[in-house]
Amino acid sequence: MNPWDIPTVDVAELPAGAVLLDVRNEDEWEAGHIDGAVHVPMSSLQHQLQYEPGPLTPDVPIVVVCKVGHRAAHVTAWLNQQGFDATNLDGGMVAWQEAGRPMVSDGGEPFVL
Repeated sequence: MNPWDIPTVDVAELPAGAVLLDVRNEDEWEAGHIDGAVHVPMSSLQHQLQYEPGPLTPDVPIVVVCKVGHRAAHVTAWLNQQGFDATNLDGGMVAWQEAGRPMVSDGGEPFVL
């Protein structure tokens, strides 16, 4: 896969049954995230997939999320090279927030990007 040919999906067009994979750092996740998303920081993903993949399997579509999409694009490319069906959420959490989609935070504070 050409690194510039990263599959992307708009917030309004999320595939049914997709696992939302948030690859942001712990502090970003705690500040606010998509309810129901799976959190695995980018730096921990390879280890997580090897030892505790949970819902992250090659037979389930995965939509990768970060703040604006740069980290998620790298993770999406890597996942696809490993045989997963991964897509980058176009615009990341910024696009999610701008679309008015629901978010939660660990501390109950308002979500701020």
